[in-house]
Amino acid sequence: MSEDIFRYFVAAGVALASLAAVVQAVVILLIFRTARRVDEKVDHLKDKAEPVLDNARGILEETRPKLKELSEQAVEVASKTRAQVERLDQLVSETADRAKVQIERIDLVLEDTVGRIQETTAAVQSTILRPVRQIDGVVAGLRAALTTLARGQRATVDHATQDEEMFI
Repeated sequence: MSEDIFRYFVAAGVALASLAAVVQAVVILLIFRTARRVDEKVDHLKDKAEPVLDNARGILEETRPKLKELSEQAVEVASKTRAQVERLDQLVSETADRAKVQIERIDLVLEDTVGRIQETTAAVQSTILRPVRQIDGVVAGLRAALTTLARGQRATVDHATQDEEMFI
């Protein structure tokens, strides 16, 4: 290759490199302008968001001790409630056991009472009702005798036979 051609190639390469540098400079300027616009918008948003964030931070700082206190109280209430429930469970268990014992005692007393009532009924029947029946039988016999004597008439043989035949 000749020296002139080489110089043209070198000149073309330098021109191409210069053109690339100019294009890069333009692109950098465009990126800079875009970055500046984005920065302005972010500053604008920052100005609007900063009071909201400060307000939220203030609310969070105010409520943090209250929330901590509330959670501590909730834990305390839960532990007291658990203790009360355990005591109540123990009381109910003891009461149920005592009631069971008392019910068993009442059952025994009722069984004994029923047995005694039956014995008393049997004693009343054998002691009082038997003699009353005997006396009633004697009174019925006396009444029949007095009725027969009061009639004064004896039944005829036909009538007596008829009565006997009815029983046969």
